[in-house]
Amino acid sequence: MQFPSQFKKPVKNQKKGRDKRPASITRFLGSFGTGLLIFFLLITVYSFVTGNGKDDKPTVSLSELSGDVSSGAVTAIEVDGDTLNLTYRDGTEKISKKETDNAITTSLVNYGVKAEAISAVKILVKEPSGVAYWLFNLAPFFLPLIFIIAIIWFLSRQVRGAGMQAFTFGQSKARITMPEDKKQKVTFKDVAGAKEAKQELMEIVDFLKNPKKFLDVGAVIPKGILLMGAPGTGKTLLARAVAGEAGVAFFSISGSEFVEMFVGVGASRVRDLFKVAKQAAPAIIFVDEIDAVGRSRGVGVGGGNDEREQTLNQILTEMDGFEPNEKVIVMAATNRPDVLDPALLRPGRFDRRVTIDLPDRADREEILKIHARKKPFAEDVNLLVVAERTPGFSGADLYSLMNEGAILAARESRTKVSQYDLIRAIEKVMLGPERKSHILSQQEKKITAYHEAGHAIVSSVLDYADPVHKISIISRGRAAGYVLHLPLEDRKLQSKKEFLDDIAVSLGGYVTERMMFGDITTGPSNDLQVSTALARDMVTKYGMSDNMGPVALEGEGGRVLFGRGVGDGEYSEMIAAQIDAEVKAIMTTGMNRAETTIKTHKKLLDAIATRLIETETIEREEFEQILIANGVTPKKKKDIEHLV
Repeated sequence: MQFPSQFKKPVKNQKKGRDKRPASITRFLGSFGTGLLIFFLLITVYSFVTGNGKDDKPTVSLSELSGDVSSGAVTAIEVDGDTLNLTYRDGTEKISKKETDNAITTSLVNYGVKAEAISAVKILVKEPSGVAYWLFNLAPFFLPLIFIIAIIWFLSRQVRGAGMQAFTFGQSKARITMPEDKKQKVTFKDVAGAKEAKQELMEIVDFLKNPKKFLDVGAVIPKGILLMGAPGTGKTLLARAVAGEAGVAFFSISGSEFVEMFVGVGASRVRDLFKVAKQAAPAIIFVDEIDAVGRSRGVGVGGGNDEREQTLNQILTEMDGFEPNEKVIVMAATNRPDVLDPALLRPGRFDRRVTIDLPDRADREEILKIHARKKPFAEDVNLLVVAERTPGFSGADLYSLMNEGAILAARESRTKVSQYDLIRAIEKVMLGPERKSHILSQQEKKITAYHEAGHAIVSSVLDYADPVHKISIISRGRAAGYVLHLPLEDRKLQSKKEFLDDIAVSLGGYVTERMMFGDITTGPSNDLQVSTALARDMVTKYGMSDNMGPVALEGEGGRVLFGRGVGDGEYSEMIAAQIDAEVKAIMTTGMNRAETTIKTHKKLLDAIATRLIETETIEREEFEQILIANGVTPKKKKDIEHLV
C-alpha cells in the first residue's frame, strides 16, 4: 500500500541569474581583488608605523619654539630628521618641525634668538641608521613596484595556463590503471557468479597473454566486446577483472566524457585515447555507458547531434583501423543495447556480445560471501537464508544490503553484524527506511491492516502467486504498509497464469477496502498503476491476449517496434481501442477473482487484520500458523512443481 505524494511547494531559486563568466575569469578577478586588498593593507600598516605614535604630544610652531628658547623654558631639543622633540623645564614634552634646508640653530638665529639662549639648550641630533630606517625610507618606492611585478607574473601564469588548456582540450580524459597497481587490481576471484560471461571473457585474457597461439591458426580475436545487462550486474567489474587477469593496462572512460559543446572535440579525444592505448599495448579500452555516443544515427526528434555522431564515426573508424596483431581490446558496457547503432554492432567491431544476467540463488550467496570478507559476523548469520530472500537483487543491491546491515549494527553500538541486521537491511534496500515518525490514526491503521491482509490472502490462496514471507503496517519509504512476496525458487520465465494471479494479488487491497469500508482511499494507487501496466504489457508485448492474438505492438518503455521509431502507438485507433478493452477485461477479471477469494476467506481476513493491528508485523512462521488455523494450507516447493 502506498499513499500518493502530496503537492510540494516549489523551491524558489535564490539566485536571480546565473553567472555566465568562465571559471578562469572568475578566479582571476578574485585573485586580483585579494592582491589589491593586501596592497592597501600594507600601505595602511606602513603609514601607522611611520607615524611613530607622536600624534599624542602637543605640537608647537617654530616661532613659538623660538620664544620658548629665548625665555629659557626649553632645556633640550632632540633632532630626529625633520621632527624636533622638545623637553621643557616643567617636564612636559612637545614636538615641532624644523626647516628642511636649515639646521635648527640657524633657524633659531633667523627668528632672533640670541646665541647665549641657544647655548643654554642641550641640542642632540639623532642619526637614523639600521634596517628599520632603510625599510621605512625605501618601502614607498619598492612596495608598489613589487605589487606591479606580482600582478604581471600572475597574468602571465593565467595566460600560460589557458594556453595549455587549449592544447589539452582535445586529449582524452580516460583513467588509467596499470598492471603493477596492486591496490586497484581486480581478478575473476573478486567476481562471483556470471559463469558464462567469465568463460567468454577468458578467451580475451588468453589472447592478451598469448596472442601467437591464435595467430598461428589464423584466428582473429574480436576487436570489440559489448557487455550487456541490467544496472548493477557487474559489467564494469568484469572489464576490470579481464585487465587484472591479463596483467595489461586498463583505460576506462564514460561515453558522456567524449561529448562537448564544440563539434570535433569528442572525435579528437577518441583519436587521442586510441593513440595512447596503442602505445601502451597490450591494453584494454573500456567505454562505460556507450549508448551516450553510440545511439542510432538519424533517429530522434530534431535530428541527431553533430558532435555525438562525429564521435561515433571516429570510434567506428578507429576500430576498423586495428591490425590483427595489435593487442588492443575495446570493451563497452550498456544496459540499452536496443538503441545502439547497427554499424557499431556489425562483425569487425563489437561482434562479441556478453549478456550478464541477474544472479541466481547460488550466485547471490557467493556474492554475499565476497562482500562479507571484511565484516565481523555473529554466530547466527546464515548467508544462504539472505540469498533466498533476495530474488531479483543485482550485485550492487547485495553490496548495498551488506553495507546497510553493518551500518545498522554500528548504529546500535554492536561490534558484530547479526542475521537480524541483514534481514532489516533487505527491507531497507527494497522499500526504504522505516518512517517511525509517520504515525497512523486508529482508523487509518485499521484500513491499512485490512488492505495488507487482502493482499496476503489472495497471494496465499491462488495457485500461481508467490507465497507471503512478511506482512507489516509500519511505514517504509513511501509505503504505509507492505506484503513481502518471495518466490519459492528462481525462475527466468513467467507464464500468463502467473501474471493473472499477480494482478489479482495487486487488486486484493483495493477489493478489501471497498468490501469492508464501503469506500476507496488513496492507498491502492500504486497497486493500480503496477497491475494496469502489467495487463497492458500482456496485451501489447507478450501476446497473452486471446482477442488480440500473438502480436507485439510495443517494445521496451512503450516504444513501437516498427521502423525503430520513438513515438507511442503507431497503430490505428481501432487497435488502440481494442487494447484498452483487453486491458480493462484483464483488470476486471483479476478484481472478480480477488473479490471471490476474500469473500470465501472472510474469517481469515479478520484474523490477519486483527493480529496486524495488535503487533504491526507478522513474520512467515506466524502467518502460516494463522493460515493452518483457518483451513488454508501454506505453499511448499512441491506444490509449485506439479503446477508447471
